[in-house]
Amino acid sequence: MLAIELIANAISPVHTSDSIQKVIDRMIEFRVRHLPIVNEEQFLGLIAEADLAQENDNQVSIGALALSLTNPYVREDQHIYDVIRLFYEQQITIVPVLDAKKNYLGLISINSMNEYFAKLTSVTEPGGIIVLEITNKNNSLAHMAQIVESDNAQILSSYVRTFADSTRIEITLKVNKLDISAITATFLRYEYDIKATFNHSDDNDNSKDRYDSLMNYLNL
Repeated sequence: MLAIELIANAISPVHTSDSIQKVIDRMIEFRVRHLPIVNEEQFLGLIAEADLAQENDNQVSIGALALSLTNPYVREDQHIYDVIRLFYEQQITIVPVLDAKKNYLGLISINSMNEYFAKLTSVTEPGGIIVLEITNKNNSLAHMAQIVESDNAQILSSYVRTFADSTRIEITLKVNKLDISAITATFLRYEYDIKATFNHSDDNDNSKDRYDSLMNYLNL
């Protein structure tokens, strides 16, 4: 998926003529701590919630403030992983999207990013989760998929966790089957190290509720 596909059209940018109160209201409405400042199609930078605390009069325009603007952005044709990296590195709640001429196209909010990540990892889908620890040399997703498919199941999502100064890696597999006992037995037969297993169904598990509660707690 490309950055252009995740633009949140409901969140419009602010302008230097907008009042502090208007910017605050918009941040509260969309549950973000940053907003892009745009002059026509030109992206000027991000205004942060902290920038608004220096002025007591909320009717003052943001153009009158001494802003410490940052200008992180992605181009419309960049991969969504670049967006995730920017959220992580910059600790921001929105990422502006620009075209090849650096004209402002829109933004990606942390909320839409969370929704996309939930879909990417199939967090709401019923199924089992298998956590494996292997060495770099044994990292063959094709072989893991073959083991899962041998029990008439499929891998819904997978992700890798690496460890510093180690050749060991952790792979988490989400499969579309609740009873994963036969799958785990096959992994053991092939001498895979199984660190943990989990089962998730909408009927007997509240993982989705816990995920939604976490998002509300973080107020993203």
